[in-house]
Amino acid sequence: MSDAVPPEIANWFAGRGWRVRRHQSEMLVASDAGRHAMLVADTGAGKTLAGFLPTLAAFCPSRFGEQGPPDGLHTLYVSPLKALAHDVQRNLVTPVEEMDLPIRVETRSGDTPSDRKKRQRVRPPNVLLTTPESLSLLLSYPDSFAMFAGLQRVVIDEVHAFATGKRGDLLALCLSRLQSIAPGLQRAALSATVADPQAFREWLAPWGDIDSVELVEGEPGAPPHVEVLLPIEERVPWGGHAGRWAIPQIYEEIRRNKTTLIFTNTRFLAEYTFQLLWDVNEDTLPIGIHHGSLSKEARRKVEGAMARGELRALVATASLDLGVDWGDIDCVVQMGAPKGSSRLLQRVGRANHRLDQPSRAILVPGNRFEFLEATAAKEAVDQGQRDGEDFRPGGLDVLAQHVMSCACAAPFDEGGLLAEVRSSLAYSWLDEAVWQRVLHFVATGGYSLEAYDRFKRIVRDANGTWRLTHPEHAARHRLNAGIIVDNEMIEIRFRNGRSLGKVEEQFAASLRSGDTFRFAGMDLEVESLRDLELVVRAAKTSATIPSYMGLRLPLTTHLADRVREMLIDRASWARFPDDVREWLEVQDWRSRMPGPGQLLVETFPHAKKHYAVYYTFEGWNANQSLGMLINRRMEDRGLMPGGFVANDYSLAVWGLKPVIDPLPLLSPDILTDEFVEWVQESHLLRRAFREVAVIAGLVERQHPGKRKTGKQVTFSTDLIYDVLRKYEPDHVLLEAAWADARTRMTDVGRLGNVLDRAAEQLVHVELDRVSPLAVPVMTMIGREALPQGAIDDELLLEAESLGAEAMRVETAPADLE
Repeated sequence: MSDAVPPEIANWFAGRGWRVRRHQSEMLVASDAGRHAMLVADTGAGKTLAGFLPTLAAFCPSRFGEQGPPDGLHTLYVSPLKALAHDVQRNLVTPVEEMDLPIRVETRSGDTPSDRKKRQRVRPPNVLLTTPESLSLLLSYPDSFAMFAGLQRVVIDEVHAFATGKRGDLLALCLSRLQSIAPGLQRAALSATVADPQAFREWLAPWGDIDSVELVEGEPGAPPHVEVLLPIEERVPWGGHAGRWAIPQIYEEIRRNKTTLIFTNTRFLAEYTFQLLWDVNEDTLPIGIHHGSLSKEARRKVEGAMARGELRALVATASLDLGVDWGDIDCVVQMGAPKGSSRLLQRVGRANHRLDQPSRAILVPGNRFEFLEATAAKEAVDQGQRDGEDFRPGGLDVLAQHVMSCACAAPFDEGGLLAEVRSSLAYSWLDEAVWQRVLHFVATGGYSLEAYDRFKRIVRDANGTWRLTHPEHAARHRLNAGIIVDNEMIEIRFRNGRSLGKVEEQFAASLRSGDTFRFAGMDLEVESLRDLELVVRAAKTSATIPSYMGLRLPLTTHLADRVREMLIDRASWARFPDDVREWLEVQDWRSRMPGPGQLLVETFPHAKKHYAVYYTFEGWNANQSLGMLINRRMEDRGLMPGGFVANDYSLAVWGLKPVIDPLPLLSPDILTDEFVEWVQESHLLRRAFREVAVIAGLVERQHPGKRKTGKQVTFSTDLIYDVLRKYEPDHVLLEAAWADARTRMTDVGRLGNVLDRAAEQLVHVELDRVSPLAVPVMTMIGREALPQGAIDDELLLEAESLGAEAMRVETAPADLE
């Protein structure tokens, strides 16, 4: 044990039969040396305790001696989830009380009573556990300078979960402000699943000074035991995502274990799996469900039941990825492919949650591609390889919100605040011109809106100091500030008012007037989208846009590359089940394999239509966007497109005329011509604008005692959007909306990858009928807005029939030239 560990802490560990692990003592050593620290350690390795060890040490009598314990707010703990902060509080209070340390620990979130919030600003605890949004609000008060002046440490937990998004932008700006208030502040970040620790060190470091951040790597734990479940008769389904075939086997697993945690990738699939398990629950075992659409009370009730060991199984979504630490989970089941090795590691780590005991997980593939993906994810976990999202430039809407927060706290000098903002990696790119545009927006709303007093929030004096135009703007800002903008549900209805149901807004926003799609068993044509209502009429032709299947987790590039490598590693096929191996062998015989760096396109006739299947491996979001663009280009070129359908691996497009040469459909100008036209004509840009307008404070969701409905917010932002598009097309928020539309909504970066591969190495194979590799995406044609997996026997029979046609090998191999 390191000499740096105070005897109080060493004795507490020994009394529990534990030892201080190397990475825990290294976090203390780094802190004592005055360095920031990035800790990467497996789940169950005591990361949170390691992050707090320097704090606990500072409050040990053997350290503070006659000077007495530190006074005021010493450590700020920031986590992505309120529930995680509450869980950490429970776990932190135990060592504090058992060591009898003079530390007061409190949480602060949107649920904290207002009187306690007020008291915390005047008499803060020693340790405050909070979220990025609550921290940003704290920094908007004039007394924040006194509150944080003595702050010694900030501990950021599960940093991988939000650092690369807008919440990470907000936290980066808050860290810059805190460092300005308390120059000696030390930063520490914790994660179990960071793929690129160096990038996170750079994000964490003030001014990007990566050398000021110590990288602490955890002791390796027991390797997790991950298995890919196979049907008892060894037949992996052609299509589907639900893994319905595995329900009897999963139920037997539940019966064998004390507690089983079952993860799904969507809320729809969570509800569907939960219902299927109840249908076979002959023993009436207590089985629960947990996802973000449930009420807070329902989620807390389920979490409490799990903590008390009252549930035998819990079906959950990403709402528990960052979980609450339950040590008695015997097994984690992943329904469908995990979409990323880091996500799988995070979920597997929920089992046992102890470093020295292997976590056990079962992956349930929904179809043959998902079998390959699950196998790739298992091998990545076995080899300790992680993946994750890349960092991107900070959002201008988040910056505008932060500028307003700073103005609420005190008048600021624009040059000083710019330097402070640039000290974070997310905004190190910010130049003077963009900075002035952001300030002008916060001050006036932009030149198109500056005639309206309600947009005049700050004003600059002759010395370059900015201040609020009226104190009431501070109260309005605090009431509305935040980064998370709720996804609205869009009602689909006929013009006569008859409702057909609801879809999530991201799908509806991608449609333009005249588009056709299938929903509730009907082919529908879009008339308009307004005020959160999608007005439709019965379509005269078959739908061209695939039925809505719910929002999905993106397939990571790392896992996609692994699957592609599997497809060309013929020697490894022998380890696969017979039906999967034969599927690949017949594909190899009849067509080609889509290798790394290539874009394979297969064309073939089927059911009196001509099909083109593009094997992109870029994820459903990018493939859905590509389908929209190719459909438009085919229309313009007289190819009479009939529709498309996408999954994570491929895109199938069909029409009445064959695609003789797919290359012209994939030329790079599709991202400047069809893409711009689609984003502007559909409601994608309008939807993105609503989000950035709310975050930047242009439109307020709340007034004292009253909250605007989603319809009212949309109405307000639509009016402003139309004005700005007409009179100020270069408005800073339109620029921010375009950035969102390109990255989060359409995955344009991965679209670009497809076009690059097409330009460099497009392989076109013409076939006389459907190929084996095309069957999984082809079986998705005709599905409707049902929970993934709610597929009837007729569609299963269709999949088998299509598979039989694809696997027929009595004909000569296709001409591969």
